[in-house]
Amino acid sequence: MAKVKVEFACTACGTSSPKWAGKCPGCGEWNTLVEEAVASSTAPRQRTGMPDFPASHPVRLTEVAETASSRTSCGIGEFDRVMGGGVVPASATLLGGDPGIGKSTILLQAAPGLARHGKPVLYVSGEESEAQVKLRASRLGVADAGIYLMAETSLERILSATGELSPGTLIVDSIQTVFSSDLPGAPGSVGQVRECAARLSFFGKKAGVSVFLVGHVTKEGAIAGPRVLEHIVDTVLYFEGEKGHPYRILKAVKNRFGSTNEIGVFEMRAEGLTEVADPSGMFLSERSDETSGSLVFPAIEGTRPLLVEVQALVSQSFLAMPRRTTLGVDYNRVILMCAILEKKAGVSLYNQDVFVNVAGGIRVDEPAADLALCCAVAGSFKDRVVPPGTAVFGEVGLGGEVRAVPMAEMRLNEAAKMGFSRVVLPASNAERLGAKFPLELLPVHHVKEALSRVAGR
Repeated sequence: MAKVKVEFACTACGTSSPKWAGKCPGCGEWNTLVEEAVASSTAPRQRTGMPDFPASHPVRLTEVAETASSRTSCGIGEFDRVMGGGVVPASATLLGGDPGIGKSTILLQAAPGLARHGKPVLYVSGEESEAQVKLRASRLGVADAGIYLMAETSLERILSATGELSPGTLIVDSIQTVFSSDLPGAPGSVGQVRECAARLSFFGKKAGVSVFLVGHVTKEGAIAGPRVLEHIVDTVLYFEGEKGHPYRILKAVKNRFGSTNEIGVFEMRAEGLTEVADPSGMFLSERSDETSGSLVFPAIEGTRPLLVEVQALVSQSFLAMPRRTTLGVDYNRVILMCAILEKKAGVSLYNQDVFVNVAGGIRVDEPAADLALCCAVAGSFKDRVVPPGTAVFGEVGLGGEVRAVPMAEMRLNEAAKMGFSRVVLPASNAERLGAKFPLELLPVHHVKEALSRVAGR
């Protein structure tokens, strides 16, 4: 009996090593090497089940048709927004998220809309039977004759069935359960995941099929499998949500056909995922006007203005090194704002614990949130309640100066639409406004001036 040769492959970068090591020699990550069986070099690799396509030939750039302009809408506005306006034909999309977050649900709900455009949708489930998928479809109200189900994990059988059916969309749930008999290793191993995803993506581009791959995630939140998996596909989507919270946020971290700054907001209900038409109202629905350290910040996510609540809690510390804890904002940014308040505004935080949170589970990364962070922290420290109907935005420099931020008019329009009456903004932004707004605009030049304006003095 021939001895099976093994090697150790890195799940992060795919580097192979003959021996196990704690640190990957390729990318330097720790504890990422996993054991894999190696195919015999004497047996040539056969790609059985792969349809034969004509060889590719050079084509003039001016003769290539633009497929990105003919996007297919799935009928779910929030999903189409994140995809860049719809699903591009012959594209490959990877959807990741925590278990139970709603990955299978959102794709099953999108299937009827994709099937309405003439070509059927093939939903391949490697984790559930056809009866289980049908049960979920009945609960979601999905009953379309253009949707075909298939419980299969063999790559060759999936490609063969797809070639016979000629669907417009292929959904594989999940890529970690698919395996090829041509390759060594169990389903979910680095080599199997990489090769199966590459073959499915190649098949989709040659056959004109839009491929959706559902991916498991690790405990750190990254998609399981080699990092090259995200390079193979055209679009990478993440489905996120707080535990015990009904709201889900869909965002793109890679999109070859659109922006990666767009987000889609959904609410999980018994009948499935429903779109949230008014995210600003959702994030502000439970806000109290009687609490100090709470401010509203008009954020911009892609092309969408979004009002979010920035909360801060400052309390006396009994530790040698006071704590700085953040949720939804960059930790280093909060440290920087605390230093500016200490040096330029006279707010003594050297013996205070500072906790900062963005309500609703959303993450804010733009510098325009600096002024809201400063005002929230200072308001909690001084225990001053901000007058109702006040919104704040602006970037803060190291000298305490308040700098202009982009898309100020969009932020003001959203604040006016949601019924706000006062907005504290950078003076340079106020000077360049091209329209009048039904708001009391309070332009400021320095963070110290902003603190007095926010307090209503």
